[in-house]
Amino acid sequence: MLATLSIRDIVLIDRLDIDFSAGMTVLTGETGAGKSILLDALTLALGGRGDAGLVRHGEAQGQVVAVFDVAGVHPVRALLRENDVPDDGDVILRRIQTQDGRSRAFINDQPVSVGLLRQAGQMLVEVHGQHDERALVDPESHRLLLDSFGRLDGDVAGVGEAYGRLRAADKALKDHKARIEAARREADYLRASADELTRLAPKPGEEAELAERRAAMMQVEKIAGDLNEAYETLNGSASPIPDLSSLMRRLERKADQAPQMLSGPVSALGTALDALEEARAGLEAAIRQTDFDPRELEATEERLFALRAAARKFSVPVEELAALTARMASDLGDLDAGEEKLDALAAAASAARKAFDELAGALSAARAATAHKLEAAVAAELPSLKLDRARFIVEITSDPENRTATGVDVVEFWVQTNPGTRPGPIMKVASGGELSRFLLALKVSLADSGSVPTLVFDEIDTGVGGAVAEAIGWRLARLARSVQVLTVTHAPQVAARADGHFLIAKEEVAPERVATRITSIDEAHRREEIARMLAGSVITDEARAAAARLIAQTAG
Repeated sequence: MLATLSIRDIVLIDRLDIDFSAGMTVLTGETGAGKSILLDALTLALGGRGDAGLVRHGEAQGQVVAVFDVAGVHPVRALLRENDVPDDGDVILRRIQTQDGRSRAFINDQPVSVGLLRQAGQMLVEVHGQHDERALVDPESHRLLLDSFGRLDGDVAGVGEAYGRLRAADKALKDHKARIEAARREADYLRASADELTRLAPKPGEEAELAERRAAMMQVEKIAGDLNEAYETLNGSASPIPDLSSLMRRLERKADQAPQMLSGPVSALGTALDALEEARAGLEAAIRQTDFDPRELEATEERLFALRAAARKFSVPVEELAALTARMASDLGDLDAGEEKLDALAAAASAARKAFDELAGALSAARAATAHKLEAAVAAELPSLKLDRARFIVEITSDPENRTATGVDVVEFWVQTNPGTRPGPIMKVASGGELSRFLLALKVSLADSGSVPTLVFDEIDTGVGGAVAEAIGWRLARLARSVQVLTVTHAPQVAARADGHFLIAKEEVAPERVATRITSIDEAHRREEIARMLAGSVITDEARAAAARLIAQTAG
């Protein structure tokens, strides 16, 4: 429910803090005291259209804060979580309106869009009056109200799931038909391309592997000649190793004759021969490592160039050739086995459509039965509201071919205001006063079917007589057993039924400057205010007595 409303610098209101309670609260006061301004301020906090004209004259900006005490399972909390807005504790809607026309919105002190503020506001409060019939404008809301009254939300959810399955089956069928048609148009090209790629048999990662192997073999090819030449020098017929070995042996035989002269050269020649032999062995090992078949290099290059040529031809990277091959094979498979698969998909779509139609048909029947109950419930409320000759009609139009996530029905509230007149949509047929009373009867009938936690009625008793006003008062009080009801009224019969009463008045706060004030009044002041509403500017003892009787009737 709405727990607190704080207003700063909005039109005639300079500073106002109001604490509301559950049940039915009325706001009364002289014409022009600021009752409408109060509702304009609340509407601003709920995401209504901003206007620079709402800012109090001489101030840079105005602000409205509405604090709501709502249950942890209320849908508004899920909405806030979906939009990353903290939802712990109270839900606090705040709106700042500046003099230059700009507006800022906050929920729980986090900046949000005005659209999100409006969404949250619509889940928390409904404002109704002779010129504010938003709940009755959109036929979609009529369907929601009917389904809520009949506790059909579970049935609607089941239809929605069946509709999702039907959409998926229809899409699969449509997509498959499109693939078959495309494949048929390009069948010859597709077969030739698929055969070519199948023969090529590209593999993922093959290009990089071939390129790396080719580079390695080309590098080996460059150094193989030098290796062979060096090896031939050390191991061939012109090798110096045999001559050096022979020379070292001769010197070794003569070393005993001149050891001091020959031991050093002989040792050096031995070291040189060892190094040459080591170099020869190393060259031999290197040649073995570089030994490759030139035909392998040729084959590697041919494969690599074939893959790259195919990639250019089909305008895809080499890495995607394998996937393209699989896709073409799949398309050919769809073409070759298309009719069989098409029949299976068509059967699945038909089964999904049949399942949806069965659920939607059952939902339509349930709605029709619920419509009769709602018509009867509203009809029971109309006589006391002086609409005894009027009829409330739930018009349901069903089109089995117009399938939606909520079924095949369009629900619209119609009325017939007098016998013999043509029934029609409630928004077109009912006058302002009639519309308000129809709405009240509907709200009373729907009181136990789930609603926003706070309902605001703005002078819906305007232009009605005492008996009708009394009937409106009783029904507002009944409604307040289920939801919080705030009503602006000029009718004493309505004010007498309230659980709480606020008096709105203008007060001069400076020369040539007034402000709207609101006061919670006790029983004595309440009796005096209701007497004023009965008598006018001069309150008589008779009016006070009548006010006391009205209040006593309520207490009884």
